[in-house]
Amino acid sequence: MSGLTSYLAIIGLSLTISTTANAGDTVDYASDGMTLEGYKAPAKGTSKGLVLVIHDWDGLTDYERKRADMLADLGYDTFALDLYGKGNRPTETGAKKAEMGKLYNDREKMRALILAGLSEARKLNSGKAVVMGYCFGGAATLELARSGKASDIAGYATFHGGLSTPEGQAYGQDTPPIFIAHGGADTSITMDHVADLSKRLEAAGVTYEIEVYSGAPHAFTVFGSNRYQKVADEKSWATFTEFLKTNL
Repeated sequence: MSGLTSYLAIIGLSLTISTTANAGDTVDYASDGMTLEGYKAPAKGTSKGLVLVIHDWDGLTDYERKRADMLADLGYDTFALDLYGKGNRPTETGAKKAEMGKLYNDREKMRALILAGLSEARKLNSGKAVVMGYCFGGAATLELARSGKASDIAGYATFHGGLSTPEGQAYGQDTPPIFIAHGGADTSITMDHVADLSKRLEAAGVTYEIEVYSGAPHAFTVFGSNRYQKVADEKSWATFTEFLKTNL
């Protein structure tokens, strides 16, 4: 099942995030004639490295900005990229599917937009980076991992993200370590997808870690939604922070 097909089963989320002011700044940048609007959150204190955050199917919102601020508080220079274009933040389910579908159907464009975001992020920190994403952003993270086109990447992480590997793609033996956080009760991205990815990574000799959280549905990390699962969110975040410490 393709990542897009998996997402067609997802209903819209009722998202409520703290309205406290963001600590970082919005940044305009460009890719292939598109104006994009990312979000940079410099590390608090001495930087431990760079983290690139890839957004869910509704575009770069306060959710990703909140996560970027959390990472900055931990000492990481963080940049949340934009795959949709400045001002394009769909709110209706159909519009979200449409924007996401455009990139699933044009993988080269998806990769180019991710690389443009990574290039902008490197203005904040030119060192090694970990790339991470949520839901659609998780699928995009793995798209970059398979491409082998990004240099100085120390690792990849996906939270309740799409895990399918498109026909004709594969993971290279030199792919950096991957962390996968998955909800055991996710009916959109199933345990069959998890098992398939594990087999592919084993065959390629890629270092990976998969955590599955019982009872956690799709989008279990999204604060304030009816899918949020505190235990799964906190456990996955704790493992991710250890992943960052190990690889950056």
